[in-house]
Amino acid sequence: MQVLHENTNKKGAFYVMVNQNKEAEMTYTWAGTDKIIIDHTEVSDVLRGQGVGYKLVEAAVHFMRDNNVKAIPLCPFAKSVFDKTPEYADVLFKK
Repeated sequence: MQVLHENTNKKGAFYVMVNQNKEAEMTYTWAGTDKIIIDHTEVSDVLRGQGVGYKLVEAAVHFMRDNNVKAIPLCPFAKSVFDKTPEYADVLFKK
């Protein structure tokens, strides 16, 4: 399963396509040049129960590490993944 990424420098998303349909997506909004606000995660019934939401967060973490970006996870699902995964703490924005 491949997680794709689109980024307009104002907003962006990590997503999974199945049969040319977007079946999972985690969206974010840029907050300046070095922070993103993760605002929504959704996985369709087609992919539910396969850990796809976690894969979306993992892809975002790799992107943030590669680009020296920090996250503010406002989405409840993404926040729960960050809370359960201490090895992702390096990409969290700390005030």
